Amino acid sequence: MAGTRPRDPYEVLGVGRSADEAEIKKAFRRLARELHPDVNRHDPDAEEKFKEAAEAYEILSDSERRATFDRYGHDGLRSGGYAPNFEGFSSISDLFDAFFGGAFGAAARGGPMQGGDVAVSAEVDLAQAAADTELELSFEAIDACERCHGNGAQPGTPIVTCERCGGAGMLQAVTRSPFGQVVRQVPCDVCGGDGRVAEQPCERCDGRGREVRRRTLRVDIPAGIADGQRIRLSGRGHAGERGGPPGDLYVLVHVVPDERFIRDGDDLVTALDVPAPLAALGATLTAPTLDGEVEVEVDPGTQPGAVLTVGGKGMPRLRRPGRHGDLRVVVNVVIPRKLNKEQRRLAQELADSMTEDNLRTDDSLLGKLKRMLG
Repeated sequence: MAGTRPRDPYEVLGVGRSADEAEIKKAFRRLARELHPDVNRHDPDAEEKFKEAAEAYEILSDSERRATFDRYGHDGLRSGGYAPNFEGFSSISDLFDAFFGGAFGAAARGGPMQGGDVAVSAEVDLAQAAADTELELSFEAIDACERCHGNGAQPGTPIVTCERCGGAGMLQAVTRSPFGQVVRQVPCDVCGGDGRVAEQPCERCDGRGREVRRRTLRVDIPAGIADGQRIRLSGRGHAGERGGPPGDLYVLVHVVPDERFIRDGDDLVTALDVPAPLAALGATLTAPTLDGEVEVEVDPGTQPGAVLTVGGKGMPRLRRPGRHGDLRVVVNVVIPRKLNKEQRRLAQELADSMTEDNLRTDDSLLGKLKRMLG
């Protein structure tokens, strides 16, 4: 693999050191089928894995290279001038075709092709994310041409057999590869594999049969969605080619932060400023929620960093109707910065009246530090 020391080719192909040519070829074909792009569309390492397998086959299928590797390893191959040769192949599909002669799906290239996916962003605030919201999104996507209805021909003109490929849709190409000279089939560069062309191309789409148009779509944002989550709308992406199905639309949701809350999963966390005297005496105060305010009880002697929990006042749980997280209210005991003369006198009287019983706590040093640091 790129950036790492090459692996033992026997290990890569899963064969023993005494394997003959037929065993090596059979192992490579099996591995190649597992790594085919149609099977591994979502594996970003599929191409590198196949190149590793192809390099292993290149070494073991050549008697001189194999003997050099058996005696000296990869260092011996490099000192002898060997290097994997994958030039001339624009994609992993070309590499497959070079070895298998187009056996992996080449014939289907001129057939229907699914359209690509479209990704758009949607921005909602926290209150919208907490309720079922409908947004109107505008985006550009490829659609069938409205003038030619996707066939690429000027209305009223015929579609004829492609002269270059004789209607086959495929041409033969000769390529020098790690496996020798290979004759393979490639889509016709004139008709794109369809076998037919428009005698007079559509003036609106230049014969492509497709055009970019702006769409407007209303999208339901489910209650409880979190920042960075995606919504998939099947069949709302780019139009397919040659009768193929459309791709999908992916809506990436961005939830704008709310200065009143921090979201922790389905819970909401807020801070409540409590004057020091009220923290000592106890009080009934109000804390914000997404749908107004709620009363919270601050018990006498409440310490800084104490958490008051209000059940069911957090975010709704995604796709679980009626279920909500909690609101966690963190107490921020506010020490007054400025006192007038009378306030200072009263504060001094309070301080003078304090005894060890008023200030004693059962917290350990570690407990005190944890509470102070949140």
